[in-house]
Amino acid sequence: MAGHPRLLSVVPPRRLFADAFPFPRQDAGELGGGGGLLPSELVSAVDVYYRGAPLLSRVVETPASSSWFLGSPFRVEAVECKKPAAESVLSPAELELSWVVVDPASGRAVNVSSRRAVAVDRHWYTGETLVRFAVVLGGCKFETTVTCSEGTGNISEVSLAVQDADGAAVSGDRSLRLLAAAMEEQRIGGGRERDEAKRRYDEFVKSRKGRKESKARREALIDLCCSAASAMAVLSFVAAVVLR
Repeated sequence: MAGHPRLLSVVPPRRLFADAFPFPRQDAGELGGGGGLLPSELVSAVDVYYRGAPLLSRVVETPASSSWFLGSPFRVEAVECKKPAAESVLSPAELELSWVVVDPASGRAVNVSSRRAVAVDRHWYTGETLVRFAVVLGGCKFETTVTCSEGTGNISEVSLAVQDADGAAVSGDRSLRLLAAAMEEQRIGGGRERDEAKRRYDEFVKSRKGRKESKARREALIDLCCSAASAMAVLSFVAAVVLR
C-alpha cells in the first residue's frame, strides 16, 4: 500500500501507517461547517489478502467536488464487473481486506474496513459469493463487498458503499463529512479492534432490523385504524339510510 507512488506523493509513509493501521473511532460524528473543509478528491488504497498472502492491490482516485458526486449515493469501485480480477479464491471466508481512504489535501487517511469479513452471503439470483467488510462511523455503515464468481471463484467486483441506520444510501456529501470527521478523530488501539468492528456491525444490523419491524408494526396499525374508520363510515351511512 505505502509503496504506491501516488500515495507517497500525498502523505508520508509514517503518517499513512499511523492513520490507516489502527481502527477509527466508530462514534465519530459528521464534520460540520462549510463545504470548503470537505475533501475535493479521495484516493482509495485497496488491498485484498487471501490466507495472509497479498491477492490484489488497487489505487482508485475519485473526484469528490462535483454536485453530481455530492448529491448521489456514495459508491467507489476498485474492481468492476466489466474488468474482473484474474485471481481465484477457494474459500471466500478467508479473505481479508484493507480499504484506506486518503484526503490528498490534508494528508490524512482512515481505514474503513473491518479487515476480516463481517458476513459471507450468497447472491440469491447469480449464486455469487458476497464477502462483506464494514465499519460503523457516525451511525452509518461503510461496507465493502467483495464479489466472487460462483464457478471460478474469481473476484469480479470490489466496491464500497455507505448506508444509514434505515438502510438508505448515503449521499456523497454526507459520506465526505463522516470520512473527514473520522480522519480527525483518535484511533483505537489494543488487540481486539477486529472483534469490536464485528460487534458494532452486528449491533447495527440488529438495530436496523428492529427499526424495520417497528415501522412495519406502525404501518399495520395505521392500516387497521383506516380500515376500522372506513367500516364505521359505511355502517353509519347504512344506518342513516335505513332509519330515514
